[in-house]
Amino acid sequence: MLNTAPENLLKNNLNHIITSVMKKGDLHPKYHPQAQITCACGNTFTTGSTLPEIKVQICSACHPFFTGQMKYIDTMGRVEKFQKQQAAAKAKKYVKKAVRKKKQTATEKARPATLKEMIQREKKRIKKQ
Repeated sequence: MLNTAPENLLKNNLNHIITSVMKKGDLHPKYHPQAQITCACGNTFTTGSTLPEIKVQICSACHPFFTGQMKYIDTMGRVEKFQKQQAAAKAKKYVKKAVRKKKQTATEKARPATLKEMIQREKKRIKKQ
């Protein structure tokens, strides 16, 4: 005979809920032990996966870390853009910091420090004309 006391009803309901959740069989994806991996370089190999077929852009056969060769993996012209920036940087003549500072101080000296100085310079310029 079932005990219909409120505590026992709650216990029975919890046990029923827990066992129904644990009995779900299709909870995990199907495992494919012979999944085919295909790289953009053409290399293919098999491994276990939840997907039957996987396509990758780079693998151990073409990655520079494993091959020891320097290889650019270009995505939307980024390598060319970087190389163009490097060439432009090499083409620019490097100016030493001391020379840049001298140029900067010369232009700063020519520039008026205050509004009053600027007005005085303008008045002198107008008088000379």
